Amino acid sequence: MVWQLLALFALSGGLTLYSTALARLTHTPPSLWLTNGALIGWMIRKPLAQTWPLLVAGFFGYMVAKELWGDPLLTTAAWGLNNAVETLIVTLAIRRQFPVITSETPFPRLARVALISAAVACALSSLTAILIKQPFPDMAFWMSFNLVFRAHLLGMVIAGSASIVVAIKNDGVQLFRGKRSSLLWHLLLLTALSAAVFLVRRYPLLFLIYPPLLLLIFRHRFAGMILGIAIVALITTGAAALDIGPFDLVHNVTPVLKVAMAQIFIAGYCVVALPVALTLVEQDRLQIRLRESELRYRMLADNSGDLVMRIRPNGDRRYVSPSVKELLGWDVEEFMAPRPDLIHPDDRERVAEVVAALRRIGGSTTATYRLQHRAGHYLWIEAFARMVDSPDGDGTTEIIYTGRDVTQRVHIQQALIESQAQLKTITDNVPAVIARVDMSERYTYINRHVQQISGESPADILGKTVKEVRGAALYEHLKEYLDRAYAGESVWFEYEATYLGKLLHFQTHYVPDMDSKGRVRGLYALTTEITHIKNVERELLRLAHQDALTGLANRRSFNDQALPVLRNACQNRSPVLLTLLDVDNFKAINDTHGHAAGDLVLAEVGRCLQEFVLKGAVVARIGGDEFVVLCDHLQDKVAAEAFVHSLWETLHMAVMMGRHCIDVHLSMGAVFFHGSASQDVLMKLADEALYHAKESGRNTYRMVSKRLFVGEKNGNV
Repeated sequence: MVWQLLALFALSGGLTLYSTALARLTHTPPSLWLTNGALIGWMIRKPLAQTWPLLVAGFFGYMVAKELWGDPLLTTAAWGLNNAVETLIVTLAIRRQFPVITSETPFPRLARVALISAAVACALSSLTAILIKQPFPDMAFWMSFNLVFRAHLLGMVIAGSASIVVAIKNDGVQLFRGKRSSLLWHLLLLTALSAAVFLVRRYPLLFLIYPPLLLLIFRHRFAGMILGIAIVALITTGAAALDIGPFDLVHNVTPVLKVAMAQIFIAGYCVVALPVALTLVEQDRLQIRLRESELRYRMLADNSGDLVMRIRPNGDRRYVSPSVKELLGWDVEEFMAPRPDLIHPDDRERVAEVVAALRRIGGSTTATYRLQHRAGHYLWIEAFARMVDSPDGDGTTEIIYTGRDVTQRVHIQQALIESQAQLKTITDNVPAVIARVDMSERYTYINRHVQQISGESPADILGKTVKEVRGAALYEHLKEYLDRAYAGESVWFEYEATYLGKLLHFQTHYVPDMDSKGRVRGLYALTTEITHIKNVERELLRLAHQDALTGLANRRSFNDQALPVLRNACQNRSPVLLTLLDVDNFKAINDTHGHAAGDLVLAEVGRCLQEFVLKGAVVARIGGDEFVVLCDHLQDKVAAEAFVHSLWETLHMAVMMGRHCIDVHLSMGAVFFHGSASQDVLMKLADEALYHAKESGRNTYRMVSKRLFVGEKNGNV
């Protein structure tokens, strides 16, 4: 669309520059206004609601071209809007009569509608343009109107017909007939002869242009007309602007009169060329349709494989078509007598009942049965039979029988039924709920797995709406995804629901069900229970953030929990207490009593620390026998020292390992901190305090206090 708008912008601007340049050279209104006609072909290809970008692009191309010539902005804008209205009137007239233009469109009628609407639109726009601004104050009003009207109408005929033909050239109209090299030579001939005619000033030889133009039209149809008229128009207007050609033979010719003669000359060529081209194209199309019609009927006659018979009430055949040989392998003479023995034994009784009912009731009937080929195998025949009065005029009736081989279709139907049964078997045993919901949100299919999930059978669900089956509360959650699927989007989502007294997790995929034209006619739903997956995810998440031996948070979890605590303390200028704990002589416990005893000691320490978690502290095991406690609810140093002392006393314990009693002691280092500091800084200060505690003989604690805020030069310890 962007490239189309840019091309239309450039086309409108270029044609406006060309027409304005000729007008400035002759000091007259434009002799050939092509811009409006060029827009028509673009606009009739799109719905009316989508034509405004094209009008805007053409309008801006016109405005830019006029701005380059230095025309007044307001007058230019008014004339540009007038041009847009002219183009819109012609487009509306064509679209009203021909909503869709194809190869079947009658082109003479299309040309008539286009010419009449163009004449009306050009007359209105020319009158409005003169009222907006009289381009030649010294010229009579109607003379100015006449010049502008002719320029617009000629431009509409030339550029409009060209753009319309180019717009529909892919809808069956052959734009370029014959070889392109031939077209090129004919165009060169017309160009050379036209240039020669206008270069000869002493003799009026304008009639010499007709033969090569008509040759172009006869050999190349619309392409010849479009390109030929364009060449003649360009040479004529250029010659008139440059004072070249036989127009100077007129006595006392003025620039205005010269423009008028050029317009009349071009109009004469259009009057001759357009009807000839339309007639030839219409003739070509009729010939093509006639050939296609003859070909279709010839193919039907030559390749029809249906068996046609006239059957008397007693079963005798009055006529058997020759296709019986190709269809069943029998000669016509062999098939003239009744042959009920050729009907498959399993179908004979049913066929006899159908024939008897037809003879008794009349009318028509259809039956599908098996008929034996001469080679011995059976074919499925679809027979249509109608009871009619005999054409012999003897007052009797006959059965007109038409039969065709549908063996392949029957086999496909049987295979389809078998495939559907297999598919149903598969879907009923897939460990997921597979369903189809129509546009009214009613279930049209659901497999048996739904009974394992909800306890409802498929028969209880089919025909009900999603809201009726899933409940109002859950439906409100599903409605958003249903709407997105009905809009053509493939949707994945997860949700929770309670069935048979258990809370279950589900993952559902909604896939739009579209027809061959891409229109949504429902949706497919694939729902899988993922409760066990969610449980595993939660367990993995717990293991990733929890120490397996003690049940406390691990180092990763501690880092995640400590960050918001420290940030909040910094923002509120409140203190925090961070304490590091280390089991004294833990290696000796492992060496003396074994690693099981060491694990028991660590687990007991973790159990004792759990009560501090309940008090709002962040507690974690960050190493082999190292623990950390972080809390932000202590308001002063006295409370912090009391907390550390209480913690130290709590962790004095005796752990029984079989018959042995293991006395457990811990060394602790704590930092009570006011201000802004990272976790690493606090850990370093606490670690230094822990080091001093161990240097003092272990089984003790040391606490430091520090204060540091942004803007303070020194902290105090």
